Amino acid sequence: MIGIFRTGLLCLVFCFLQPGLSALPTRENPRDLVIYGIRGPSGLGMVGLFDKPVQAPGFSTRIETLAQADLVAARFISGEAKIGILPPNMAAKIASSGKDIRIAAVIGMGMLSLLTSDPDVNGIGDLKGKTVEAAGQGATPDYVFRAILSNNGLVADTDVRLGFSLAYPEIAQSLIAGRISTALLPEPFATQALLARPSLRSVCDIRQQWQDLTGTDNFPMTVIAVDGNFASANQQALKIILSDIEESVKWTVANPQEAGLLAQKYDLGFPPDAAALAIPKSNYVYIPAGQARAALENLYGIFLRYSPVSIGGVMPGDEFYLQ
Repeated sequence: MIGIFRTGLLCLVFCFLQPGLSALPTRENPRDLVIYGIRGPSGLGMVGLFDKPVQAPGFSTRIETLAQADLVAARFISGEAKIGILPPNMAAKIASSGKDIRIAAVIGMGMLSLLTSDPDVNGIGDLKGKTVEAAGQGATPDYVFRAILSNNGLVADTDVRLGFSLAYPEIAQSLIAGRISTALLPEPFATQALLARPSLRSVCDIRQQWQDLTGTDNFPMTVIAVDGNFASANQQALKIILSDIEESVKWTVANPQEAGLLAQKYDLGFPPDAAALAIPKSNYVYIPAGQARAALENLYGIFLRYSPVSIGGVMPGDEFYLQ
């Protein structure tokens, strides 16, 4: 009996000492797992998971939305976050620091609109000498727009002043109130502004401008990132989690009215009517990392051109894309 007890104790100690086995969840003792979202348009694709949590064996899951992407990034860096939404460049920069973080999928493609009330602005070339309010300095919208300006013969911060003092909701409200005349906005804030002030109009098709620049259809805006150690130790659970995220994205796209109401219920930051109208224009997708790699590397090439430090100075390698 003593021998059996010692053997069991040794096995228990061994399991707790092994990397990846120290907190193996069981059905009787599920581990808490937070899936981190971002308040605003990035989190809308996962809004269905608030009412219908992921049922991954051994885990008790919940969604938590944080106010800004850098707060999610900080949780990945500290090791607290195991899975969550990030902008593509933040995921790459964290990986470049030596942290084992991987992209599992792209869940949002380009959804930017350039809106104006200025009667003199009818195309990109007319922005010379103007100010364009934007948000997300140092993130995808910033450098995509800089590249588009350059492709149209304009230099950001020289020919066109970019303002970054307002968050997206404040930019939308400022456009509506007439305090600013031209702004770069993602959905659903662009639709929200157009609904409230119909005299606003689109300057150009940003997606077409990107296609003219790169020859590719669109650019990734949002990815699902996963801690590498968690992914290796919990492959079956992760497969279920990612499948449920994919189903949530599909549900959002197919049910914009209901998704808009959930966005209001869980305080994602915009009214349900704007969300419902914006969802069909918002390019919510689910593209596994391997299939999305070419589009991501195309975007990373723009970051390397304009601000290498924003992705850690190097193109991510093979291990960055979850298999």
